[in-house]
Amino acid sequence: MTGKITALDLASGELSEPTKAYFAKCEEKLGLVPNVLRAYAFDDKKLRAFTDMYNDLMLGESGLSKLEREMIAVAVSSINHCYYCLTAHGAAVRQLSGDPLLGEMMVMNFRAADLSPKQTAMLEFAVKVTQEPARIVEADRAALRQAGFSDRDIWDIASTAAFFNMSNRVAAAIDMRPNDEYHAMAR
Repeated sequence: MTGKITALDLASGELSEPTKAYFAKCEEKLGLVPNVLRAYAFDDKKLRAFTDMYNDLMLGESGLSKLEREMIAVAVSSINHCYYCLTAHGAAVRQLSGDPLLGEMMVMNFRAADLSPKQTAMLEFAVKVTQEPARIVEADRAALRQAGFSDRDIWDIASTAAFFNMSNRVAAAIDMRPNDEYHAMAR
């Protein structure tokens, strides 16, 4: 599989000018174009849908910090054993927190990390969205409110967890591989 981004043989489609500009911005800011974007590049419309949702959830207005959103990505991906997302978003947790140890604990088991009660409540809810969404009841939302989250924050926690559940499943199904550069980031 060396050198391949996924196990599928999908030729990259013709990239639109906005997509070319987006890839250039990734290269400039990150020093790479994430393989998840390259994986979607066979269909510009699917790529735009994915990146629009991702950017809204992870970079848009929210009561959740960028680090908290990355923590959700890692907690969900840990439950789902998503190699791509654990590698990429584990690197983001290390980078945003400035703590390589936190990034590793989050990847292995967020409960081993020294998190605030508010962060723990957030991640426990994200795990429940991942493992047993049909069992979420008002008491679960009430616990988040008690921890200090607004109803909008609860929407963002649920949406972020749901997005990464979808993304993890696609990544696993097509054997998506992370960029090698992620392994060395923020260590």
